[in-house]
Amino acid sequence: MPLDQTFVGRTWPPTEPYIVGREKIREFARAIGATDAAYHDPEAARAIGYTDVVAPPTFPVAITMAASRQVIEDPALGLDYTRVVHGDQKFAYTRPVVAGDTLVCVNSVDEILTRGGHWFITTRTEVRTEAGDPVVTVWSKLVQRGEENA
Repeated sequence: MPLDQTFVGRTWPPTEPYIVGREKIREFARAIGATDAAYHDPEAARAIGYTDVVAPPTFPVAITMAASRQVIEDPALGLDYTRVVHGDQKFAYTRPVVAGDTLVCVNSVDEILTRGGHWFITTRTEVRTEAGDPVVTVWSKLVQRGEENA
């Protein structure tokens, strides 16, 4: 099924605030095998200038994946999630995520194109503090496999 290319440039309203918990950071760090003390121990994080444990660089995916439902679950887009594979992920930081941050996400569609019978959609999620200060921008590329490649 083709994706609706009029979605390019569309932006959704900000998500509900997400409060970053110390234990969520620790759980994520353990899950990915990240052992740096600043991911687990508030004192180690404070010793290097953070107010609390700092999140590993890929932690925002835990927030942005949930936020991206605004895009991928919109029936007008035409995305068949049963045919989707992850294509790419990119992060551009203004500052690290730290336990205690209250973050909101604003999703946009940057690109939709087709190649070789497959559809590619690139979303951009601007992650900001509740006050509007930028934290990280996350780009995600999803590939909807073509019918003949089922």
